[in-house]
Formats: sequence, structure tokens, C-alpha cells
Amino acid sequence: MKEEKVYTKKTQIVLDKKTQQVICTDFSNGKKHDFRLFKKSKMLIHPKVKMITDTGYQGIQKIHNNSELPKKKSKKNPLTKNDKKNNLRLAGARVVNKAVIGMLKRFKIIAEQISK
Repeated sequence: MKEEKVYTKKTQIVLDKKTQQVICTDFSNGKKHDFRLFKKSKMLIHPKVKMITDTGYQGIQKIHNNSELPKKKSKKNPLTKNDKKNNLRLAGARVVNKAVIGMLKRFKIIAEQISK
């Protein structure tokens, strides 16, 4: 019996935090870095709109000045208490996104794997 091949599909979703409405989506086949998908999508976001992203979007501040992402620790530079507090605040702000993405997956609107 031949096994089905499974392919991944990368999804990027932009949400309005207040209304929890999906503003924009972009899809890509296979493995692709979050920030590369963002650049490829050529999504135009108004400079006054604040973007809260995860660490997968390292480098977004060069494109969109009004963006916040968690600070990463390194062996030489551990995070300060203030950095940890800020990362926790950002994680709390992203919970809304995770809930909406979970709902989209539950209703099979988006999927991470595609059988072929």
C-alpha cells in the first residue's frame, strides 16, 4: 500500500486586535520563513498601525518602524527583568491572534498540511 505524501502550507494572517477580524491572508507552499513570506506578500501596512509579531519576523523593524517583537536572549546577553516583562506583555497581546488562528483551523478554513 502506497503512503500519501503530505505537503505543508504556510499561512500568514493579519488581524485587527479590537474587532478580531481577519484583514488579510497570504499562503505559501512548503517551508518558508515567516519574514520571507511577509516580504513576498508585499503587504502594505499603514505606518501608524502598530504591528505585534513573534520572533519569526526578525528584521521587520527595517520595513515597518511601528512594530514590536520579543527580544531574544543570547549566551552573552541574557534578558533583563524589563525585557522579560515586555516579552510577557507582547505574548499576551498575541493571544488574540492565536485564538483566531485556532478557530480558523478548527473550522478547516486553513490547514497546515495538504495530502496529495
